[in-house]
Amino acid sequence: MDLRRKLIDLADQRTNALTNAENALAAGNTTEYDSAMEKVTNLNAEIARVQNLLAEQQRKAVESAPTGAEARDMAEERGETLRRGDFVNFSAVEVIRSVRNATTLASGTLVMPSGAGDTIRDPIGNDPSSIVNQVNVQDLTGMESYSEAYVISELTAKGGKVSTNAGKVRGASDSPTFGVAKISPYELTVTDYVDRNVSRLTPANYYAKIYNMAMRAMYRKLAELIVNGDGQKAPDMYGIKTAKNKAGANIFATANVSAINESLLDTFFYAYGSDAAIGANARLYLAKDDLKALGMLRNNDKERVFKVHPEAGNPNIGTIEDGGVFHPYTIVPDLTALSKTVAGASPVQTMLYGDPMNFMLGLFGSYSVRVDESIKGEERMLTILGDAMVGGNLVVDKGFVVGTVPKSGS
Repeated sequence: MDLRRKLIDLADQRTNALTNAENALAAGNTTEYDSAMEKVTNLNAEIARVQNLLAEQQRKAVESAPTGAEARDMAEERGETLRRGDFVNFSAVEVIRSVRNATTLASGTLVMPSGAGDTIRDPIGNDPSSIVNQVNVQDLTGMESYSEAYVISELTAKGGKVSTNAGKVRGASDSPTFGVAKISPYELTVTDYVDRNVSRLTPANYYAKIYNMAMRAMYRKLAELIVNGDGQKAPDMYGIKTAKNKAGANIFATANVSAINESLLDTFFYAYGSDAAIGANARLYLAKDDLKALGMLRNNDKERVFKVHPEAGNPNIGTIEDGGVFHPYTIVPDLTALSKTVAGASPVQTMLYGDPMNFMLGLFGSYSVRVDESIKGEERMLTILGDAMVGGNLVVDKGFVVGTVPKSGS
């Protein structure tokens, strides 16, 4: 049984049922509305079952990665393939494994001693933003697109005086509203360069180096797409700052911010979530300049207002201590720095605050990589060329708060 095809069909059925429910509600046909919503409920349960089975299959595939001699043999073979200029395909599961493990092949068992001076050193801080490791990554191989339904508002109850309502028809409750977030494939291309001397490495080391550079290049672009989207007027891939449902409504929330000050984190903290609760599992996503500006704030006694604690193993992430509250953060260089923004003719989006699992990043098929020797031959550089199909969108209503500097005069 093709579970992915079944999931596509079920998602389409749910979308159609939601549309029928909305039309019935608008027409005042409660019987048809109830029937359509019952179908939606049943479809949601069936979709959850299929998703759980797919997730378990994917987990087993991720855990069954080759190790030891098997991994080394695979790397040798792929290294020779790259040297010939042929394509090497990394399945969506392999890419997900790389994302979730947040490790590189060069740190594993593939690195074999081959003499001094054969390592091409990477610059400090060359790793991409960890936002790619934090969002909800799904293998959508074989799907033309994917639709995820979500709740915008829930059913509300009504009350009334018993003596007044006795013997009377009770008024209808306010009906729930739903949205549908669509995730469509968007072409992602990767171009990176490495010194030709890397070809002197053993095939396994050569493959590991090319793999690492290709993955980092893709992750850097993915980090940009996750926050900003693809930049098209009618996007194929939505970012957190551009997330919209099929009806064209924003899926994110906004909070007006003006400057880096002592109340900034409180603004995000209380803007995220509902009137009844603070949103859970939220992180702050910001530019490095803004992290610096927060760390430099001092009170009247010259004491730090916020204490920044980078994580030792990954300085791209850490926590910001605000009194007794700790806010996790992730640096994303593709975000606009609030500390360098002034109000202008149009609003400016800056920091983001929310649970990264509210954003779904879809991988539509394999990630193909090859090495070309001719593009930068005079510079004695090898060109790494990669191609992938990706997509993304928020799948939870108001799943992120976007810090926005209002236009001047507003």
